Amino acid sequence: MTVHQQARRGSFEGHSSRRPKSRIGLIALIAVFLAVILAAWGLWDRHNHLADLRTAATEDAVPDVQLISPTRGPASRSLDLPGTINAWYAAPIYAQVSGYVQMWFKDYGATVQKGTLLATIDAPSLDEQFETAKANLAVAQARYNLAKVTAHRYSALSGTQAVAQQEVDVQVATATAQKSEVEAAQHEVARYQAMEAFKNVVAPFDGVVTARNTDVGSYVSAAGGDVHSSGGSSELFSVSDIHKLRIYVSVPQDYSSVLKPGLTASLTLSQFPGRTFPAQFLTTANAFNPQTRTVVTELTVDNPNHMIWPGTYTDVHFKIPSDPDILIVPEQALLFRDQGMQVALVRPDGTVHLQDVKLGLNLGQTVQVVAGLKPTDRFINDPSAGLLEGEHVHVVTGVPGVASPSAPQEEAPSQGSTSHLSTAQRERVEAARGGAPDQ
Repeated sequence: MTVHQQARRGSFEGHSSRRPKSRIGLIALIAVFLAVILAAWGLWDRHNHLADLRTAATEDAVPDVQLISPTRGPASRSLDLPGTINAWYAAPIYAQVSGYVQMWFKDYGATVQKGTLLATIDAPSLDEQFETAKANLAVAQARYNLAKVTAHRYSALSGTQAVAQQEVDVQVATATAQKSEVEAAQHEVARYQAMEAFKNVVAPFDGVVTARNTDVGSYVSAAGGDVHSSGGSSELFSVSDIHKLRIYVSVPQDYSSVLKPGLTASLTLSQFPGRTFPAQFLTTANAFNPQTRTVVTELTVDNPNHMIWPGTYTDVHFKIPSDPDILIVPEQALLFRDQGMQVALVRPDGTVHLQDVKLGLNLGQTVQVVAGLKPTDRFINDPSAGLLEGEHVHVVTGVPGVASPSAPQEEAPSQGSTSHLSTAQRERVEAARGGAPDQ
């Protein structure tokens, strides 16, 4: 190999050894550059996420609230209460003489008039006592007749030597005593005669037989009705006058001021769906039950066809006049605090003011406010129990699924819409969906 060839070969080997070294350095430089870019991008992305989280946390710390205004109360309000229907007159009928039921003539549901015979009682001992009384009257009458004749004769001899004046006076006094015995015997006969009439059990007034608690052969006592094995007794019959009925209902103390003549109500009964029966106020007990704070109120309803029966349960519906100038608010808008009842007003700057209010009557889902609110006030519909004075809130025009009970109802956003949310909330929702936020 020549010297020139050797020189060329050495030069080629030198270039070949330097080429891999320069390529490795370039790759390393590119890798370092990419690492720096990735680190910078990661720091920038982390900074953006932290900023978004701070914004979202700040917005979430301010609660969304819906505002409503108080409204005027209704001109009248309804009050539904349970009631019990009783007969106009109801009389349990007991036996007045002791004996055995000879026959009964009227059963359950029979319509009777005053004096209608219900049953007869066989009382042999009473019959004997009556006959004895009549015999005693006859004896007393005979003795009186004799004493009267004797006294007349002695009086004729008065002033003569035939009889002493003392004897005349004795005979006259004896005749007077015999007359008194006759009167006593007459009263005894009248007493037994009256008791004989009680062997016939009769209706005390026009009405309906609502109970028959005896049968033929049952022993009855003058102290009551049928005698049980325990010695007690019960009524033979029960008769009720149902041409008119009494309704008893317990009215709460808050409504007692409207219980006066002229008040009307309507009755509904489960056995007559779709029908109502008018009732009129009659009277009240003029005293409250200390356990329930209610007053027993009596109403009346006409029942000429005997459609309604005593003992029926009924729903009593009152229409009570109310003052429409008194403001009302929903119950859920009230806050019960140590200071009393409050509502959460919202100032123009978005801060909360807890306003004390004085309540009136509870109307069910709403409550009267007699002091503390103006018709133009705006307050939170359903405030949190932990709401504080001066706290910032975010007012929204509507809450999906919640209708304002005292303000015109706004159209709720359609399902899937995010227009009612804040900007950060919309971004998080749309990021989860994988799309762009609603504009």
